[in-house]
Amino acid sequence: MSKEMQELQKQWHSMVQSIHSNSNVVAFMNSRVGQYLDDHPFVALSLLMFIAVSAIPVAFFLIFVVTTAIMACISVIVMEGVVIAIGGIALLCVLCGLGALSLGVSGVLSVCYVILSALVNYWYASRGQIRKQEVNGSLPQKSPVLDLSTDNGKNE
Repeated sequence: MSKEMQELQKQWHSMVQSIHSNSNVVAFMNSRVGQYLDDHPFVALSLLMFIAVSAIPVAFFLIFVVTTAIMACISVIVMEGVVIAIGGIALLCVLCGLGALSLGVSGVLSVCYVILSALVNYWYASRGQIRKQEVNGSLPQKSPVLDLSTDNGKNE
């Protein structure tokens, strides 16, 4: 492994250790919700994706509510209820769509994670096996390749 990669790995490890040693994180992970999310990483990833993608629509809705509340203070009190109800229904529809989107994205990310980790484990296992064989002095023999490109002019 290169020196830069080892340094990056050390930095990553120290950052993860600082997160895991935070008292708030420890308290959350000891709670029932934290233990459930630790046992179900797909649910945790889906929840994280949903929170991340729904922050902007919820912020827009809150700005919308504050704006209509200010308008209601000025004059139109009856319209405020109707407008906020319509905005709430629109927000509910957007959040349902974002929930489905976050489930799909976390499903794709979970599949990619499983595939990539399997490939990396296979790659490191095969490299380790080749190194052991190099150390023992018995390199793997390459099997003879059958060349099917020459058919001696027998085309039908």
